[in-house]
Amino acid sequence: MEEIKYIDNMAGFISKQPNGLYCRFSSVTDCPTAWNMTREDYINMKMQEAKEDAEDVLDNYLKLFDMVVDMYYLNNMTKEEFDKFLEETEYDKEHKNLVGGSV
Repeated sequence: MEEIKYIDNMAGFISKQPNGLYCRFSSVTDCPTAWNMTREDYINMKMQEAKEDAEDVLDNYLKLFDMVVDMYYLNNMTKEEFDKFLEETEYDKEHKNLVGGSV
């Protein structure tokens, strides 16, 4: 018998059905929430979820760029690399709308 592999997480898991297609079981609702999905169906569903998550972050959770400047710490990127990054992002040290950040 073929071993069935699935990713288990708090929200649910994916399982291969006896007919060779896939279903998603929700541990929140304790029932299947999608079934008879092909690999492509599942991949498309996850791509759509990722797109929606990314759009949500871009629409609702952006931080001001001055946080990047303020929170930079000379630990994993040299000062020269960070200065190059700032130059590539067209950061203006004299910009009046930035709250802080001394570079």
